[in-house]
Amino acid sequence: MAGIMASRLKLLLAATGLAALLQPAFAEPPRAVVELFTSQGCSNCPPADALLVEYSKKPDIVALSFPVNYWDYLGWKDTLAHAEFTHRQKEYAHARSDRQVFTPQMIVNGKKSCIGSDRAQIEKAIQMTGKGRSTLPVDVAITEQNGTVTVSITEMGEIQHRDAEVWVLPVLRSQTVPIERGENKGRTVTYANVVRGLKRIGEWRGGPARFEVPAAIARSGADGYVVLLQAEEDDKPSVILGAAKSPGL
Repeated sequence: MAGIMASRLKLLLAATGLAALLQPAFAEPPRAVVELFTSQGCSNCPPADALLVEYSKKPDIVALSFPVNYWDYLGWKDTLAHAEFTHRQKEYAHARSDRQVFTPQMIVNGKKSCIGSDRAQIEKAIQMTGKGRSTLPVDVAITEQNGTVTVSITEMGEIQHRDAEVWVLPVLRSQTVPIERGENKGRTVTYANVVRGLKRIGEWRGGPARFEVPAAIARSGADGYVVLLQAEEDDKPSVILGAAKSPGL
């Protein structure tokens, strides 16, 4: 009898372990996605970078750093910047029709522009864009098995947008950079959740959906990845409907 019970216990533990491996990165959808457009050549950016480190530790927030390259001429070339991120920031500005591009700039849930170091303004934007909800309106769950990332999308209520793109963003969890020249000469700055690329893996048109991408592509040499479900308006990025982050981010 004791042997049978021990065998059953082993099976239960094995099943529990398998379930843990297959479970989504989020039990509940996050309440917000915050994107910080920053630069190592911007003297006003380190406080915003530190604030994003704080947000990156919150389980209900997807916090992302997008280093831009348009301050490289000031004497220090940003070691993490990418022209693709500068383009994303400018596309947001065109979508808002205000053409405001600056650093540090925080974009909340794909819609609201804030000063990246202004915690009160950012929190207000999270509330405003959340429209009274405690989470984003669409559930995005990720599982990883046998070298494949599966993205499962489920509507959780009424939403205005049902035309959206599914994106996978490779992310470096933390990068500490000593800055030798420019406006931040002599400073060492730590950046959290640094995006290393934007990879479109599909289109969502409402209802339940499933997408797959090789884990090697999702990570692309980074520490993890984030999945965004983002609406578009006139080919410009718009409201973020759902998001998930891989374990460890």
